[in-house]
Amino acid sequence: MLSEPGAPRTAYKPVFHTLRAMTGQTLKERADTLARSYLDQGVTFDYAGEERPFPLDAVPRVISAHEWQVIESGVVQRVTALESFLDDIYSREGEIPRAVHEGIIPWRLIASSTHYHRAVMGIRPSNGVRVHVAGVDLIRDEDGTFRVLEDNVRVPSGVSYVIANRRAMANVFPEAFATMRIRPVHDYPRMLLAALRAAAPDGASDPTVVVLTPGVFNSAYFEHALLARMMGVELVEGRDLVCVGGQVRMRTTTGDKPVDVIYRRIDDEFLDPVHFHGDSVLGVAGLVSAMRSGRVTVANAVGNGVADDKLIYSYLPELIRFYLDEDPILGNVDTYRCEEPGVLEHVLDHLHEMVVKPVDGSGGKGLVVGPKADAATLERLRGQLSADPRGWIAQPVVQLSTVPTFIDGHLAPRHVDLRPFAVNDGERVRVLPGGLTRVALPEGELVVNSSQGGGSKDTWVLSDRRPSPNAPSRLPDNREVVVMSAPTASHEDSMREQQQQQQQATRRAAGGRTC
Repeated sequence: MLSEPGAPRTAYKPVFHTLRAMTGQTLKERADTLARSYLDQGVTFDYAGEERPFPLDAVPRVISAHEWQVIESGVVQRVTALESFLDDIYSREGEIPRAVHEGIIPWRLIASSTHYHRAVMGIRPSNGVRVHVAGVDLIRDEDGTFRVLEDNVRVPSGVSYVIANRRAMANVFPEAFATMRIRPVHDYPRMLLAALRAAAPDGASDPTVVVLTPGVFNSAYFEHALLARMMGVELVEGRDLVCVGGQVRMRTTTGDKPVDVIYRRIDDEFLDPVHFHGDSVLGVAGLVSAMRSGRVTVANAVGNGVADDKLIYSYLPELIRFYLDEDPILGNVDTYRCEEPGVLEHVLDHLHEMVVKPVDGSGGKGLVVGPKADAATLERLRGQLSADPRGWIAQPVVQLSTVPTFIDGHLAPRHVDLRPFAVNDGERVRVLPGGLTRVALPEGELVVNSSQGGGSKDTWVLSDRRPSPNAPSRLPDNREVVVMSAPTASHEDSMREQQQQQQQATRRAAGGRTC
């Protein structure tokens, strides 16, 4: 917020003066109102087995129009390159991917990724889109430069926080929205629905779209319900769908109805028991065959998780140059590939100085911050790295940028990251202006995930009154107007664990036992 003590940066000036005009008690009352609002509406998350109101900080994060143009362009570029990469490795059945043939990335890294699925080789989406929704995690480093921390193109979550945060802040701080030109976020469901309808198989003139959820036991269930409600489509579970003659049909009270597009919120491994986990009760038997026949589209595409692999992530700058013939707009965080000769030894020698991550981890699980780890943790990690170098990457400790945060009655700096959400309709990639700012609430903490005790901030992107080349033409460039009800939000956690819990609960119920 401040360029130097008492001197706010230009984008933050209205927020700074608003806060200066408030007493500490007034700010506390508004923060309490935010917390009560979320508690009353059920916007909670599960932390250490306890349902808590999702922490929304009273101080927003503000991003200038110029900064956002860089972020937006960088996210569009990255999603475009990821689309090309996924098409390269899945659409060229029987051929060596171009990026492998040209020596950009080794085939063994792709083939050994946990989320690379041969079952979907050769399947081509009707409009060529595999990444319908992307969440790209960004951090701002010590030099003030935005860098990509990781990509989420499998089942990215958290957009419900963005919508809920904006509604709550507009109600509690109306004076800010009266004086600042903040770009709106409420058009996201329309953007998403347009992209899903555009992905329908050829010949579907009025496509039927559904949202596929693991069910009410999933911690992200209310995000699923929110998006289905706001798009005006059906929310279904696997038991509501059946594959007949290569077509997916939805059971209704008036008979079966063909389904053209499935926006799935279930991990690949649970989608089709014929090709993946044979004991899954969450998905639809025969779904992959229906996809291959071209009679249904699944968004995001099955197999996208290979692009979320943090080892594959380290090659994205080279892949951008290869596929797009452009230099990356948003750089990566420097990354050590432990599986390369000589690198593992260097990482082991400097383990106490680095952040070490499992390549297929999510929600901050498995991550070890070397400078904060005890000797026993580092020794255990040393053994894991030596046993499975392919399963880990290492990065230098980056001091994430801080934003003033209301903690115990006063403002204090806390580290933040940013997850912008991008939607691809096949014609262009559109980035929701803002995204989810996650904040690490404990002092000095660098892990921002809500599953690790973090919270969030409303992210305000300021308008420069000029339309963005990547913005939807129908998006109004004016002050925020919020018209929807807030959802019950979910915490960022391991999708696989959530789905296994749902499946186990279903089995227990089927066996006559209470959950």
